[in-house]
Amino acid sequence: MTPNGLAVRAGRIAVVVLLAAVTVYALLLLASPASHAAGLHAPLDPTSPVGPADPTAPATPSPAPTATGSGTLNLQINSPDNGPSSAVVTLIGITLLSVAPALLLMMTSFTKIFVVLSMTRNALGLQSVPPNQVIAGLALFLSLFIMWPVVSDINTHAIQPYLNGHLDFAGAFNAATGPLSKFMTAHTRQEDIALMTRAAGLTNPASPAATPLQTLIPAFMISELRAAFIIGFVIFVPFLIIDLVVSAALMSMGMMMLPPVMISLPFKILLFVLVDGWDLIITSLIQSYQGG
Repeated sequence: MTPNGLAVRAGRIAVVVLLAAVTVYALLLLASPASHAAGLHAPLDPTSPVGPADPTAPATPSPAPTATGSGTLNLQINSPDNGPSSAVVTLIGITLLSVAPALLLMMTSFTKIFVVLSMTRNALGLQSVPPNQVIAGLALFLSLFIMWPVVSDINTHAIQPYLNGHLDFAGAFNAATGPLSKFMTAHTRQEDIALMTRAAGLTNPASPAATPLQTLIPAFMISELRAAFIIGFVIFVPFLIIDLVVSAALMSMGMMMLPPVMISLPFKILLFVLVDGWDLIITSLIQSYQGG
């Protein structure tokens, strides 16, 4: 065989070997996914089923609030010692704080004292000295000083028995209104009580002490304002005389362009200091309540 024939024959053998290798490789690729899929879909050995767990016992419910047979709920507002609970005391305290300014104006001596002190300041010709805060503070503490026996009586016969559980709220309210009614009745004119009774369309009470609060409170305020204006008039008279004397002196000297207030104000302040005006006014206010 010639060399060319050997080369052609060797080339054919190489091509056949290459095709055989490619065929084997393709068969391996096709067989590998098939075997993997067969492994995935192969049946698994089933295990024996597990029985269900036993049910747990239900939790014990908390005791329900006491209820009557009709289905209504009973709430206990008292503490174990039969006194009011702290929540009730707090609620009553907040309520009293909200109405305290009205009670202070209507049922104490605050209104009369404040009006008298304000009129004294106006009589002196001082518009903002002392300021309103000072006058209100002085009137407040003078009112506490005057009303202290009444406050002590209310605390002894109403507040402490209620806190200790000896009185209910209605009994404590009646015990507290007694000293206040007695104080207001002692400083209220019968004419003012009759006026408010007629205005309310009620029958006349058997005595001033039997006057209900709805007519006693406005009658007391009218009497307090009347007494305050009487005291203010008495205070105004000496300062008015000083203003008239100074004005006449300026007119006689032909100084009509000079405001009389500029000249009379120092003399009024000097007179008020020399006679110890604050002491006289405060003493008169305190003594006006001691008669009752």
